[in-house]
Amino acid sequence: MKTFILTTVVLIAGLLALQYYSTTVDATQYPKAKVEEKDLTGLSVATFAGGCFWCVESGFEKLPGVVEVISGYTGGTTENPTYEAVSSGTTGHTEAVQVYYDPKRIGYQTLVAALWRQIDPTDGKGQFSDRGLQYRPGIYYHDDTEREIAEQSAKELEESGHYQKPLAVEIVPFKAFYRAEEYHQDYYRKNPLRYRYYRSGSGRDRYLEKIWGDELHAKLPGVEQPAADNTTNPDQYLKPSAEEIKSRLTSLQYEVTQQEGTEPPFDNEYWDEKRQGIYVDIVTGEPLFSSRDKYRSGTGWPSFTKPISDSYIVQRTDYQLIYPRQEIRSKIGDSHLGHVFEDGPEPTGLRYCLNSAALRFVPREEMAAQGYGGLLSELE
Repeated sequence: MKTFILTTVVLIAGLLALQYYSTTVDATQYPKAKVEEKDLTGLSVATFAGGCFWCVESGFEKLPGVVEVISGYTGGTTENPTYEAVSSGTTGHTEAVQVYYDPKRIGYQTLVAALWRQIDPTDGKGQFSDRGLQYRPGIYYHDDTEREIAEQSAKELEESGHYQKPLAVEIVPFKAFYRAEEYHQDYYRKNPLRYRYYRSGSGRDRYLEKIWGDELHAKLPGVEQPAADNTTNPDQYLKPSAEEIKSRLTSLQYEVTQQEGTEPPFDNEYWDEKRQGIYVDIVTGEPLFSSRDKYRSGTGWPSFTKPISDSYIVQRTDYQLIYPRQEIRSKIGDSHLGHVFEDGPEPTGLRYCLNSAALRFVPREEMAAQGYGGLLSELE
């Protein structure tokens, strides 16, 4: 019993410390990064709020036609506010984003629809675990056309039956927007693990999955879809039946991919593989990692700094050990691949630590014949 109590105390303390570390921002932790200036000439701009701007920025930047998303503050009266001032709740501002988009590729109506799938529009006093008016949701229209679109979209959402409570999103004229400190910009890219720990703990995703179900990931109307080819379109890869998977895989491959097992270090197929090529999901063939991004980590497992594309990767928090870890799974096959850690080399600082048993290596000279010719550039 004492051992159980001690283990429980250690676990709780560790989780609390992690939650504090993940959600507390200190500007000194994140030195000002060099800003990559994008040409925003000729683009339209929209202004939205939906709670923590890290999450809202991440959501909008994934949309085709969106060129840039800036985190900042709007809706208040204080000029040039700091993060600390806004967080105090005394400025009247809320955390917000400005979305720069190409109106030929995506419309304002689609952006509003995308906002609904990121927030709780019935909560006007905060969003999820972030409480206070500095996290209130809002749509800040720049002209009457945007106002009409936003109001009509809100009316349709309220009539959709998704919510049991009335909407509480302010739809008001845009007045001013103040760019947030640089360490907030693209936070989800600069600090992916801290961001995911925060987002997982906030309750945002659990709420959205509950409200929207399968609709959450459905195609938004009016979004221009990129042209598909034989290597980058996820829809071409299919997950076999459970029976077929079991019959096709070895016992180790099955244990790793289907039962979250771990193969032994230094005694697996690809930990020391040096040839050029790509690594695909052993179950579906989804292209996952490139030899260009592989490095010798000293762990005894194949390690990479980044995936070929986020389109084929899913990250989840697992609690199999005493502390939470970020599990890596394939998107279509839902195969357990390994974990990602924040102790890797530049340029990402990440280490994707994978199981060879979850992968199949396709050498460079065989990529075209196996249908991966479009990814040869990923080896350069």
